[in-house]
Amino acid sequence: MMSKMRKLICPLVLTAFLLPAQPQPQPVQSPVVQPDKTVTFRFRAPNAQKVDVRLDSGKSFPLAKDDKGVWTATTPALAPDLYGYSFQVDGIGALDPVNGEMKTNALNPSNMVLVPGDTPLPWEFTNIPHGAVHRHFFHSAVAAENRDFYVYTPPGYLPAKRYPLLVLLHGYSDLADGWTAVGKANLIFDQLIASGKKPFVAVMPLGYGMSVKDLKAGAVRTGGNFVKNTQGFEKSLLEEVLPLAEKAYKVSAKPAERAISGLSMGGAETLYVGLRHLDTFGWIGAMSSAPQLFGKPDDAFPALSDKDNARIKLLWIACGKQDGLLKNNVAFVEWLKTKKIEHKYVETEGAHTWLVWRRYLTDFLNQVQW
Repeated sequence: MMSKMRKLICPLVLTAFLLPAQPQPQPVQSPVVQPDKTVTFRFRAPNAQKVDVRLDSGKSFPLAKDDKGVWTATTPALAPDLYGYSFQVDGIGALDPVNGEMKTNALNPSNMVLVPGDTPLPWEFTNIPHGAVHRHFFHSAVAAENRDFYVYTPPGYLPAKRYPLLVLLHGYSDLADGWTAVGKANLIFDQLIASGKKPFVAVMPLGYGMSVKDLKAGAVRTGGNFVKNTQGFEKSLLEEVLPLAEKAYKVSAKPAERAISGLSMGGAETLYVGLRHLDTFGWIGAMSSAPQLFGKPDDAFPALSDKDNARIKLLWIACGKQDGLLKNNVAFVEWLKTKKIEHKYVETEGAHTWLVWRRYLTDFLNQVQW
């Protein structure tokens, strides 16, 4: 029996070796940033009918297919920045399979491409001293799940020395790595410190008071859960994350040496936590915030009054003119005026994107005087 099987297998093996090798398609290179700051995107999809590439700047470009099934588009010259992008293949979103630079997100991950500046942008990697980013894990009793948070320590960090503290919060659908992986906050910190800013420690937690499972299921958006989410986050930050961070790192307990800042959902949490705990945070920076997520201001801040101005080092609120949350920010600023709360309100060009928020973080921290 074995002899018959060998007689059968040997011709098959020999035939396989004699068959001509199948030609392998040429590797696709994407994205390619040209010296003139145009960017070429490519995507292999021989059977697709239509492919577009969409940038988080709001611009979209159609790709054209060649005879090998590779779709290509080259953009006009782009302003130097770090752009998120994704492909739309016959109307379905797709990642760039040959670009490992990821824009992480719990619901809608995409890719990123850097168009470098002639002078490096604050979030570009440059040859200056760099700090370290540490990842910590813990069990959250508030959210009933295991979680992580990130901590930035500056170049030359000394465990015995006390440092100013920044709490930095991400937006809805981001994860705890949002500000480091996408916002490049650690590079911004490095650049600021290299330019003379007093070194500080930054804590970047997961910004949900409810479970990430609720986020992915859409439950955070339903009913009054956004308010519940904000309230739960306040509890988790103050009772779980900060005590763990303060045990592991030497940070100042003085409000004048503590700041809290965040974008979108994290901007709402910044206002909610910061204005309710002025004994903890003296510097408050809200970017493109969604104040509706903590409900009516009178309910959220029942004790806030003009007497608190003495404790607020800076209340800084910024929003893009093309941002869908602009009206919400204007309404909240008007409420602050009725309470005679001193603040600085800034409107800039831009929509609800990281292209705005990296700049806002840089601008806010430039105004913080530890």
